[in-house]
Amino acid sequence: MWAYNTALSLIREAVQSEREGELKYNYLIENAPTQEEREIITSIRDDERLHRQWYRDIYKYYTNEEIESYIGEEFTEPNSYLDGIKSSIFGALSAMERYRIIREGLPSRFFRDIVLRILTDEMKHATKYNYILSINSLNSN
Repeated sequence: MWAYNTALSLIREAVQSEREGELKYNYLIENAPTQEEREIITSIRDDERLHRQWYRDIYKYYTNEEIESYIGEEFTEPNSYLDGIKSSIFGALSAMERYRIIREGLPSRFFRDIVLRILTDEMKHATKYNYILSINSLNSN
């Protein structure tokens, strides 16, 4: 029961932090130096929107309650575009840790499979952010 309650709590936290995430993605998209980077970050943002909807659906299935997003989340602009990319890499890695716990706590294989898809998307996001970091490192040399 602990794992199930923890999973629901972590789902709620993931969904409620969406406003800050949206602001960060907007910042990164606006500050990306190339069209390729804007497209990569836009694809990540779109995946994250889908993840939040899936988590909302899972939460509602188990609790019959809607998760409301907090309005007015604080967003602190990173010192630079690349600092934002670096923090996004660690954000994706941290999300993977939380989502693994969520997956372990859900009783339904159907929903565990959805969370596995979200987890693999987070791996893909971390790789894409690393790619952005690497091409910017190469361009600065």
